Amino acid sequence: MSDKIKPVEPEHIACDVCLKEIPEDAAKTFEGDEYLLHFCGLECLTKWKKAHPPKPNNK
Repeated sequence: MSDKIKPVEPEHIACDVCLKEIPEDAAKTFEGDEYLLHFCGLECLTKWKKAHPPKPNNK
């Protein structure tokens, strides 16, 4: 008798905009200074970027 191979469910994470659960390997990511954000797609990434414009560099 052989053992049946069970498929492994991928890890899920929440989109940082709409909170939709998505597989981690399918998430779009955006790296900031000290954090990593996940998005379910380009639409949510665009919404987040509009709500968080880049800060000017103070030199």
